[in-house]
Amino acid sequence: MQSPAIAICAADTEAARASEEKLRARYEVVSPEEADAVVALGGDGFLLQTLHRFMGQGLPVFGMNRGSVGFLLNEYAEDGLRERIARAEPVALRPLRMRATTVTGEVLSAIAINEVALFRQLRQTAKIRVMVDGVVRLDELSCDGILVATPAGSTAYNLSAHGPIIPLRAGLLALTPISPFRPRRWRGALLFSDAKVSFDVLEPDKRPVSATADNTEVRDVVHVEVAEAPDIRFTLLVDPDHNLDERVLKEQFAP
Repeated sequence: MQSPAIAICAADTEAARASEEKLRARYEVVSPEEADAVVALGGDGFLLQTLHRFMGQGLPVFGMNRGSVGFLLNEYAEDGLRERIARAEPVALRPLRMRATTVTGEVLSAIAINEVALFRQLRQTAKIRVMVDGVVRLDELSCDGILVATPAGSTAYNLSAHGPIIPLRAGLLALTPISPFRPRRWRGALLFSDAKVSFDVLEPDKRPVSATADNTEVRDVVHVEVAEAPDIRFTLLVDPDHNLDERVLKEQFAP
């Protein structure tokens, strides 16, 4: 098997930068334009940034954990890096596309690998109408916010908001409220991955809301549409013994 040409990028932390220096001294490294794969050194957040950064090039990313949790990352090791990348299993991540309209009528789009989330901007609760495939499912949700999470993102903020963990191949999305006040007993929903979710912000002048797609934030939104982006795929490279499906399964039985 031909040895893959690799590029390396690192988060702006001491641990990540030190690891990058060691790997560059040990392996021949090329520019991203010449690479077959990118090695990302950092945490889960930096991995998402790297995937976004190289979205247009379609480069697979082999992440190694130099952060804290590192749920989507492989373990860090300096030995046999090229062999690990050559043996790695590709995992396709299907992102969401957010289309947000602001109070001024501006329309902005962004891609989310983990989730699209709406948040109240001020002290008062947000009031949001929730629609799925054009049907109003909640006429008025009073809450701190609400999110739509992919399976890859279901173990991130979605889990902290008490949303469900979704296996990567389940073909589902999580629709999860953030600190819901009314209706009190609504805890969210599971939707098919081809569902089109939209939100209307009620009383936007009094109760302003922002929308985020991963790290992209749009302030003062009045309408947000969320759907899977069928034209975009991200590829993670994962060590065979560090299988993401198994990690997701284990997370569901974590104490």
